[in-house]
Amino acid sequence: MSTNTLSFGIDRLLADPAPVLGKRIGIVTNPTGFTSDLRWSVVDALASLPGVTIGALFGPEHGVRGEVQDGLQVGNSIDPQTGAPVYSLYGETVRPRPAWLDGLDLIVYDIQDVGCRYYTYLNTLAFMMEAAAEKGIPVLVLDRPDPINGIDIDGPLLQPGVRSFVGNYPVPVRYALTIGEFARYLKDTAIPACDVRVVTCGNWRRHEYYDETNLPWMTPSPNLPTIDCAVIYPGMCLFEGTNLSEGRGTTHPFEWVGAPWLDAEGIARELNRRDLPAARFRPVYFEPLYSKHKGVRCAGLQIHVTDRSRFRAFTSGLHVLDAILRRHPGEFKFLESSWEGHRPHFDLLTGDPRIRESLLAGTPVREMEGLWADELRAWGKLRRNWVLPAA
Repeated sequence: MSTNTLSFGIDRLLADPAPVLGKRIGIVTNPTGFTSDLRWSVVDALASLPGVTIGALFGPEHGVRGEVQDGLQVGNSIDPQTGAPVYSLYGETVRPRPAWLDGLDLIVYDIQDVGCRYYTYLNTLAFMMEAAAEKGIPVLVLDRPDPINGIDIDGPLLQPGVRSFVGNYPVPVRYALTIGEFARYLKDTAIPACDVRVVTCGNWRRHEYYDETNLPWMTPSPNLPTIDCAVIYPGMCLFEGTNLSEGRGTTHPFEWVGAPWLDAEGIARELNRRDLPAARFRPVYFEPLYSKHKGVRCAGLQIHVTDRSRFRAFTSGLHVLDAILRRHPGEFKFLESSWEGHRPHFDLLTGDPRIRESLLAGTPVREMEGLWADELRAWGKLRRNWVLPAA
């Protein structure tokens, strides 16, 4: 546990609110947009400042209040506390309509990221930066830590031809940037016209996981209830692109994966024989309350991380997929994405169709890692351009 008092961007903005005073602002946020003492949401905090008018609220996937499950539509509405219109940036309209920004002087973005390219909040930020640039409106990003540390990188970089709402820029699966640093990356590489500014965190040390700070975990979305889920998410989220349950509808999303036809005992033994770094597997049985295999008894696996410093989430996820595909070639299926041109959803997640092709060809996972080794090393150097100094 850190002995320093971590502060978020919102805390530091409230200490010096000059950037928002006298302005009509739009806020992109969700339930993670709270002060570090949990007293104020970013909406209530900024609304309390003299001369600040909340002109609009914008909700990412799961909504401003976080009440909506993955993949479901969030309708536009009126916020009961501020009276401001609430616009959804997920579903049919992922890019803000120009009229939604009319009359705004500033956009404030305050959402906790999870440090993984699949997370749709990254593209919510990017699309808002594009829209704001077109209207000449500055964007102020209130930074928060990378909850799975800001040092470790993992997984392939997104390849041309598989851009989507779960991956739109050539970064690795774990890119080791905070959301504010990612905004700086976007400005330099993709959206130069955006006037983006970042209010940094205070006293965050890049090697820290979220539970090594002095603050409680605030669930970034309904299916990441714990830091343990966030640690394995960069690998086990890959099961979204298959016909196995990724644990949605259970008490252990992403920690459990399974299907009615799975040989849980045999696959757990096989994975443990592979002796993956800091990962152990055991069979579990569950019935999802919603999502894939709703109400059907599934045999599955639970992944346990024994040492986060050695654990490699993306590679471990590929090993689980490989073991299941080898044991169940007739039952296992990759799923199409219904909202991205009916391409394999798995390809959109990995960002590299060669991985799915290699799995189907029976290529060993350790051999697959060579596909992205060089580009990952290059990213490790390149990302330093956007890393913010400790405050």
